Amino acid sequence: MEATLLTSHTAVRTVYRLSGVAPTEEAILSALDLALLDGLGAELHAPEVLNTPAVYITCGMERAEAPWCGSMSRTTGITVSESVRRTAALLLLAVDDAVYAIGCDQGYRLIPEHLKDKRFGLSFAIRQMDPNMIRGAVSRSLGRARTDISLVPGGAPVPLLGIRDHSRIVRSLGGYLDDLPLTRSRYKRGRAVSAQGGCGLRIALGVEPDALISDLRTIARICREDIPHQELEFVDHIVPVTDTMTLDELDQGFDERLGGRAEALVSVSVPSEHHVAYGDATTYRTQINSPGALVSGDFDLGYTLTRARLAPPGRRLKALRDGTVTLARDRRAGVTDTLAVTSALSWLETSMSLGPKRFFLMEGEWYEAGAAYVEECRATVRALFSPTPSVSLPSWSDGETENTYNNRVADDRPGWLCLDTKNVPNPLRPRDQVEICDLLTPDGTLILVKRAGGSGPLSHLFSQARVAVELLQESPQARADFTAKVGRLSGGALVLPEDYTPRRIVLAMQLKNRDGLTPESVFGFSQITMAQTAKALVARGVTVEVVDIPEGGASPCPPPSSRADGDVRVPAQFCGRVS
Repeated sequence: MEATLLTSHTAVRTVYRLSGVAPTEEAILSALDLALLDGLGAELHAPEVLNTPAVYITCGMERAEAPWCGSMSRTTGITVSESVRRTAALLLLAVDDAVYAIGCDQGYRLIPEHLKDKRFGLSFAIRQMDPNMIRGAVSRSLGRARTDISLVPGGAPVPLLGIRDHSRIVRSLGGYLDDLPLTRSRYKRGRAVSAQGGCGLRIALGVEPDALISDLRTIARICREDIPHQELEFVDHIVPVTDTMTLDELDQGFDERLGGRAEALVSVSVPSEHHVAYGDATTYRTQINSPGALVSGDFDLGYTLTRARLAPPGRRLKALRDGTVTLARDRRAGVTDTLAVTSALSWLETSMSLGPKRFFLMEGEWYEAGAAYVEECRATVRALFSPTPSVSLPSWSDGETENTYNNRVADDRPGWLCLDTKNVPNPLRPRDQVEICDLLTPDGTLILVKRAGGSGPLSHLFSQARVAVELLQESPQARADFTAKVGRLSGGALVLPEDYTPRRIVLAMQLKNRDGLTPESVFGFSQITMAQTAKALVARGVTVEVVDIPEGGASPCPPPSSRADGDVRVPAQFCGRVS
């Protein structure tokens, strides 16, 4: 019964928002490739039931014989002829001041690429997707001509995907949505609602006219009014260059470069929206500034640059923007075998410098290298400070040593263990020792403690955190030595599993001559190393938290000479056990 309700009220569609198209039927029609529609024998309809300017296009794409028939007949000696028929439908409708396009089957191919709002689906995703339940991501690295695809069917927190980096552009996010007033939510009956947001937004939309328009209005409102989730706001840190003068300089510089031998300065990268088509394609049809086209088995960089070089100065870049690369399943490709039609420029990556600033061209858009670096570091550091810290540490008195403080904290908290100076052998050089942590909590959380008057001690703290996590995750010997030491020093009260690896680490700090520990009070250099450390640890599945250690008055402890050494326990009035 539930499946029937879901099917009857909603359908999963990919919706695009079109840029530069007025919300009228005339403007919608004029924005389409009418020659393509005529070639396909498409039929145009006017869906009056929607009560809004709309155009509905349907067509069939037929081929008398599937492309595999001929070659398989030669392989098997058996002649088989099977026909192929694909369908396409495209609904374009105006809702308030925006125009949307919804394709069915091959209908997405009827939407002109240059009209798609490239960030529409992603804009919705970072505002509405649960950052702890991300199922997949597609990202690009500036200057590396590389696309990274992460898939986690069960969902995972954003940091585990490794996409949070100042030089990485997120192109698509998929995951589960927070509760929102869409048609699907009213009929889901406890089931999670998922979506995929990139250039387009793939989501369950209402089937009935009023429900569909209501859903589109809700999506538009979220993109317009809501702010991104704190854990996803980094996606908006890297945006294309918009300054007209800068863009003109970059375009002119690249146009001039295209007039020479540019092969060594230009890289090939698959357009992120078409990585699926890229995996299926066996034929590429490249047409640039010519009525003819090159048919090849892969994207041909040399041919593409040659065609651009033959264009007049000032029009070379335009030739690439207007040129097309068609991906198909078969060399004798017809409309049924076409997988995607892309701009030739979207396959190229290059870098340009304007004074001290560096820029990268990616998928036809210019990005400034490092433009988001400072804000991304700050955002990463801010995220490490919880408004409600998971642990609260006592004040650290002047004159009290780090070792004495750690022992006092452990003595005051049942189940805690002080491991300051209780090192384990370094598996790379057993004669050397490695300190894993200062304090260990009953749930296996590692706590590292440091008092610092500058960035040097904090750099040591961050390095210790990374080394500790990496050793416990990667070295069976270090793991065995650590768990054995914990069991021995705790007298069997705290027993870690033999395969223990940390899931959480707390960096506890006290900054000298600062009014408490805040993201802003951390030393400038340390903000960078702290952000780098957190990203590295989170990518390994370890949650990182930073907590403040309050300053105290004069130390009540006796001078070091009156305290015991080694593992001997000193009376409580002398600050607990030292080791």
